[in-house]
Amino acid sequence: MGLFYGWVLSPVQYVDTTTANLRTDFRTDYTLMVAETFQRDHSTENAARHLALLGSQSPAQMTSDALSYARQNKFDPDDITLLQNFYAALIAGQPGAAHPTPNSGGSQP
Repeated sequence: MGLFYGWVLSPVQYVDTTTANLRTDFRTDYTLMVAETFQRDHSTENAARHLALLGSQSPAQMTSDALSYARQNKFDPDDITLLQNFYAALIAGQPGAAHPTPNSGGSQP
């Protein structure tokens, strides 16, 4: 009876939620889509604006988290390379940041 009530009579309804509430897998997919867009337009400003919808972390940190998740969950190698390149571009665009060397095996870029 409890399942029937919870699933049919009174299911949970999410109203006015934000993209910041996405699960890690969806956040990673979203970051990957932003990286694909960046690959075409090369605009770090647009990419940062899109990633700002995911929360208050820096775009580079969000991309680093997405890259770690993608590696741990064995995403397609092309997607991982895309995220690595996107991360490198974000780091290069930060004032005073060193140019990173993509890490192919670890959990952090």
